[in-house]
Amino acid sequence: MTTMPKASLALRAYLAASHLIPLVAGPVLARRRKRGKEHPTRWVEKQGRGLAARPAGRLVWINAVGLGEILSLRGLIARMAAAAPDLHFLVTSTTAASARVFGAQMPPRTIHQFLPLDAPTYRQQFLHHFRPDLCIWAEQDLWPGLVHDADRRGIAQAMVAARMNADSFARHGKAAGLYRDLYARMALVTAQDAGSAAHLTQLGATARVSGSLKPAAPPLDCDPSALRDLQAAVGTRFVWATAPSHPADEAAALAAHNLLRAQIPDALLIIAPRHPDRRDAIVAACPAPPPMKSQAALPGPADPVWLCDTLGDLGLVYRVARAVLIGGTFDATEGHNPWEAAQLGCAVLHGPNVDNFTADFAALGAGGAIAVHDPATIARALHGDLATVAGKAKAIAQDAGDATDLLVRDLLALVKARHD
Repeated sequence: MTTMPKASLALRAYLAASHLIPLVAGPVLARRRKRGKEHPTRWVEKQGRGLAARPAGRLVWINAVGLGEILSLRGLIARMAAAAPDLHFLVTSTTAASARVFGAQMPPRTIHQFLPLDAPTYRQQFLHHFRPDLCIWAEQDLWPGLVHDADRRGIAQAMVAARMNADSFARHGKAAGLYRDLYARMALVTAQDAGSAAHLTQLGATARVSGSLKPAAPPLDCDPSALRDLQAAVGTRFVWATAPSHPADEAAALAAHNLLRAQIPDALLIIAPRHPDRRDAIVAACPAPPPMKSQAALPGPADPVWLCDTLGDLGLVYRVARAVLIGGTFDATEGHNPWEAAQLGCAVLHGPNVDNFTADFAALGAGGAIAVHDPATIARALHGDLATVAGKAKAIAQDAGDATDLLVRDLLALVKARHD
């Protein structure tokens, strides 16, 4: 049996401070609930209360911080479930949007809960209730108290597909002692790319490159009736999109769309914002008020823009668009997941800012994605051979997804070791 590492001074200080969390948790959660930032009833899960029933048998707990990360887990779960039909999965996240969208696309034998705040009573109630056989921390989110307490209970832990760019490495370096302690409690650490692996190693982890989880996820779902209605509305028009978009992406896309419509007058741009509550600002930036999905309005023949201002509808957008300008690539967001568009046959376009998805865009760079930097280059790309680019992107996504099988083998070995 391995010996649990002695808690470092930094971790002991964190654990002591975490006793103060309940003093502020109630008021903070109440304010967030009033602003619509928390689930109206399930917010109590963040205090270790109102938890779902634990499934019988072996349970794998996987945590992902937000919407993009939680959707990327679907492929990993599907592969683990296929290899071990007795496994059940508990997925945790922190945002209301992630719960809503993941709930509509949840894999079989899976339940979702909100991750409890990292206070001793909350995390102990959570771990005592669910008793997971394996804990997987996906991509970038570690909660020190939960890592420590899971380790004390003998629960194997893994950090998978971690990504750590230069800015993130600098932030982690300010608490290097704490992270060195946390990584020492991991039975497995894998990174999305060599740069992230190098940063993790410098912080004390033993990391290997496993690639991204995102290409292994199944294609996003959509409402079949909504798809039929949208396809009927757009007919044979040239349709492209920017998604999930931010203001800088939308500004570039709208300017490029003006150039495109000089050659293709009936071209349609779909804007699918990452934050739909920005709809008023987007409408103001458009040449004319666009029809909006939130109002059940479809694009008419004369509409140059359609605003898909609802969460969870990227599967719909990507099924009708020939090309997608990936959002977050024209501002400090530094990109979003390009694989979802690639899997559904879209040609992928992206701006210069992709630091959070460097490995993903590099993998697609071999003919499966087009780098653009301003409205003129976007318009030129849209006049190119989009079908060939989309075909290559889809093939690259398939190959990249298959690489997840090695990671699945190693994770299942950790589950098995707990029961041997």
